[in-house]
Amino acid sequence: MKPPLPPGSSLERLAKRHPRRRFGSGNSVVDDWLQTKALQHQEKRLSTSKVLIDVAGNIQGFYTLAMEVVDFGDLPQEMIRRLPKRRLPVAVLAWLGVAHDQRKRGLGRLLLALALDDCAQAGKTFAFIAVILDCVDDDAKRFYQQFDFQELPGRPYRLFLSASRLLQIVGE
Repeated sequence: MKPPLPPGSSLERLAKRHPRRRFGSGNSVVDDWLQTKALQHQEKRLSTSKVLIDVAGNIQGFYTLAMEVVDFGDLPQEMIRRLPKRRLPVAVLAWLGVAHDQRKRGLGRLLLALALDDCAQAGKTFAFIAVILDCVDDDAKRFYQQFDFQELPGRPYRLFLSASRLLQIVGE
């Protein structure tokens, strides 16, 4: 079940009309992605970005989702015990950012919940075994670990959430 948006806000697929250049999260890598690459990747069908828009039309935050395949050996043993020994499909939470002036309002948590709900809905059509993400720093890692994301073996900044745990979290 999708969580409610803040009053007057809307969640929209990223489009040219959105003021990407005005977005600032305080992290130049995250900002550069949204400002210069997100729309290009979406147009090339490499990923999809959604933006949370306030009443004035400003971007409060965003997330980007994609699909990928990973080698079964890159996953924890308990996850792959009964899976085929081949490359396996995963959903990727590629990016998530909150505008610097919108911090401490729960928008990161909201955007993560919306992204995970989108993953769960997509999983009804395109199967995957986990949601994977790469953390940009230690703060991001701590944030995601609050929601049961765990480290992949040997990759401390690459986290995963199993598809079965995803469905428990979103109430499916």
